[in-house]
Amino acid sequence: MIFMGRTRQWAEFAPVWMLVKAIGLLPRPLARSIGAALGSVAYLALGRLRTVGQVNLAMAFPGIGSEQQREILRGMYRGLGWQLAEFCHMCGLTLARANRFIRYEGLNNFLSARARGKGVLILTGHIGAWELSSFYHSLAGYPMSMVIRRLDNSMLDRYVNHIRCLHGNRVLHKDDFARGLIAAMRSGETVGVLMDTNMTPPQGVFADFFGTPACTAAGVARVAQKTGAAVVPGFMLWHPQEKKYVLHFLPALELTNTGDDEADAHANTQLFNRSLEAIIRQYPEQWLWVHRRWKTRPAGEAPLYR
Repeated sequence: MIFMGRTRQWAEFAPVWMLVKAIGLLPRPLARSIGAALGSVAYLALGRLRTVGQVNLAMAFPGIGSEQQREILRGMYRGLGWQLAEFCHMCGLTLARANRFIRYEGLNNFLSARARGKGVLILTGHIGAWELSSFYHSLAGYPMSMVIRRLDNSMLDRYVNHIRCLHGNRVLHKDDFARGLIAAMRSGETVGVLMDTNMTPPQGVFADFFGTPACTAAGVARVAQKTGAAVVPGFMLWHPQEKKYVLHFLPALELTNTGDDEADAHANTQLFNRSLEAIIRQYPEQWLWVHRRWKTRPAGEAPLYR
């Protein structure tokens, strides 16, 4: 049974590994063109995900029409294709090469937060080039930890994490992330957390996101309250006018601290959602609309997805 399981995992992993290797050998502009083409195919082929995206967009932007929805979703899939191309090239990426198409904006906001000495929580989401952002930050000399979910295929999980961690990054798995976050903050480290995924109680609390309650991880707020860590919004976004990615760091958020731990955790989680929402509103075509972000509903509410 173990042998059969490993054989099945290899059968799933091998095509992904070969695709990454093949695209990684191509010139970057060609790789990005192929990625964009794959994104277009995915947009057309994955009808179920496209429907999820349309439902989410109708909730978030009730005033836009179906054609605008399609434009945003096509742009999202194009961005995912570009990110695939960038990921395939990460193994051979040097800082000098990366600086040709990536720049910082607001790096001092991160450095000031780090100088407090109580750790930094990077508040981010599935927007722009999230895989490239932590990789570039480590390449520039600022390695960090990332809270991730284990991939179902253990071979693929090890391979992806190997690439993520080539320049000193570490991974913290979601199944034990609270303890890992507290230890990292007490050591003055930096940890990136993707805060835009659906959660379930008791790990999540309901906080408005685009005007609809969304079950949101409250652990980041609780860790920040417990340790005094700075919470810095950070996003790597594609700027088409420059034809560059820009890694933005915004000023550290001012957290609520009234002494009522549960009320503060909810208020700060709501603040985190507002920060994410503001960025998504500016760059709607760069967020992952096909995730069922509002799947978990308050007791008594009907499901939002069929």
